[in-house]
Amino acid sequence: MNHTSIRVSTLRGDSKINFDVFVKINEKMIHYLRRGDSFEGTRLKRLKEKKLKNLYILVEDEPHYRTYLKTNIDSAYDPNSKKDVQTRAEIIQGDQQSRVEDVFENPENKEFYLGTKTASHKFVEFLTKNSLAAAAVLKIENSDKNLAHHGVTVATLAVALSHKMKQEDQKVIQWLTFGSLLHDIGLHETPVVYTQPLNLLSPEDLKLYRGHPHVGIEKLKNTEHFDPQVLKIINEHEECLDGSGYPKGMLEKQLDPLSIIVATCNAMDRLLTFEAISKTDAPKRLMIDQVGKHPLDQIKLLSEIIKSL
Repeated sequence: MNHTSIRVSTLRGDSKINFDVFVKINEKMIHYLRRGDSFEGTRLKRLKEKKLKNLYILVEDEPHYRTYLKTNIDSAYDPNSKKDVQTRAEIIQGDQQSRVEDVFENPENKEFYLGTKTASHKFVEFLTKNSLAAAAVLKIENSDKNLAHHGVTVATLAVALSHKMKQEDQKVIQWLTFGSLLHDIGLHETPVVYTQPLNLLSPEDLKLYRGHPHVGIEKLKNTEHFDPQVLKIINEHEECLDGSGYPKGMLEKQLDPLSIIVATCNAMDRLLTFEAISKTDAPKRLMIDQVGKHPLDQIKLLSEIIKSL
C-alpha cells in the first residue's frame, strides 16, 4: 500500500477522523488509528512528547484528510463558530506550525511560501480582532520544544507587543508576523542542540548557533520568492541594540525596527520554551541579564503580556 505523511500538529483531539492513520516503525507501517475514531485523551500528547512530527495515511485517503483540515480550520476562523476561543486557537496554532514546517523543509517551494504568507494574514486577523486570541495561543505549551511552534509563539508575542505599542498599520503587523514565523529557518537541520541554555553549549556549538541567521540567509540566496522584509528579519533577529548580537554585531541605528521587536520576543520565548524559565522569572531574567540588549519599554510590555496568561 502507498502512504503519504501528515503532520501531527494538524491533528485534533475533538474531531473524528475519516481516514486510517499509520505510524512508521523500522520502515514498517503499523495501523495506529482507524477512521471514525479520534485523537482524544492523551494520544496527541504522547505523540508530541515523543517528538513525533509525522504520521501516515493511505494516498487514497488524502482527499479525506484535506477535507478534515479544511473543516477544522474554517470553523476555527469563523467568528460565529460555536467552538470556544481556546479550541479555535489550538486549531489555528497547529495550522500555522504545520505551514512553517513546510517552508523550513522546502524553502525552494514557492507554493508553500505563499500559502504560509496568506495563512499568516488570517492569523493576524484572528489575533487582532479577538481580545482573547493571543493569550489562548500563548497558553498552548510547546512541550516538545518544536522550532516551528516557537516561531508561532514569537509571532503571537510580536503581535501582542505591537498592539501595546499602539501599532495600527496592518501591513506592518503582517510583515512582523510573517517574519517572526520564519525567523529561525537557519536552525532547521542544525546539529546543535539549541533546546537548552546557551551557556551549556560547547564553544564550537555556540559558534555554530551564533551563525544560524547567516545560515538561513545562505539557504535562501537562490530563492526569488522570499520577501526582502522577511529576509531582513531572518538576518537580524539575533542582533542586539548594543552591538553584542550576532552574526554581524549590528547597532540599534543599523537595525530594522521590526527585527528589533522580533529579537525581543525571540529572547523572551527562548527563556520560556528552551530554557524552561517560569513565566514569573523570565521577564525578570530578560530585564536583568540582557539590559541594554533589547528596548526596555518592549521588555516591560512583554512582561505585562506574560503575566496576564
